Amino acid sequence: MSESSQQPPNPVETAPLAPGVSTEPRTTGHEYDGIEEFDNPTPGWWVALFVGTIIFAVFYGVYYHAPVPDRTMFDSYDAAVAADLKKRFAGMGTLEISEQNMLLWMSKSDYLAVGRAVFKQNCASCHGAEGQGVTCPNMTDDYYKNVKKITDIPRVIAGGANNGAMPAWGNRLHPNEVALVAAYIASLRGKNLPSQRPREGDLIPPWPKLEIVTTTSMPSQAATATAPAH
Repeated sequence: MSESSQQPPNPVETAPLAPGVSTEPRTTGHEYDGIEEFDNPTPGWWVALFVGTIIFAVFYGVYYHAPVPDRTMFDSYDAAVAADLKKRFAGMGTLEISEQNMLLWMSKSDYLAVGRAVFKQNCASCHGAEGQGVTCPNMTDDYYKNVKKITDIPRVIAGGANNGAMPAWGNRLHPNEVALVAAYIASLRGKNLPSQRPREGDLIPPWPKLEIVTTTSMPSQAATATAPAH
């Protein structure tokens, strides 16, 4: 007797089918180019999960992609970076506002991150999320109403302007926040973003160039930021 004849029969092949059960696969009746579509519906739990993700996506999109400050992950990241840097600034004392210092802060991405976070939390509702102007002037062009030189920006932020139309923030923000949000606003100049408002104020000269001061030893970040202009 051969080895194949000694193997037991396959129970799947020999098991009788229940009455009424067809061995033919179920189809939807749809056929195209000789190809039939099997009737294998997607499980109900998968369909429910799919529908649920669509509904969730609608609410997620409305909440996180609406033009409202402090909602996106980027805003949360900026706020976290700003909070961390404020702790670092606590040991630096008060930043000294000068022309060269403001230009220096504009060149430091971590300093601008603080200024951007302060701007979005306090200024974006009037000046726009990117400084393009909503109910207050556009900060991205070369025209200014109350600014003639770069150090006028922190002065206007701290003291206000236009009989209170621009509120004074000096009693609400830390002096370092005033300094760095001023540097951030100064950095927006030249972007010329589309605005809902016409040009306002006068065309003023460009910001001066940053003077690089070389020393025999590498200064600390705090010393560099607070050093008086030379």
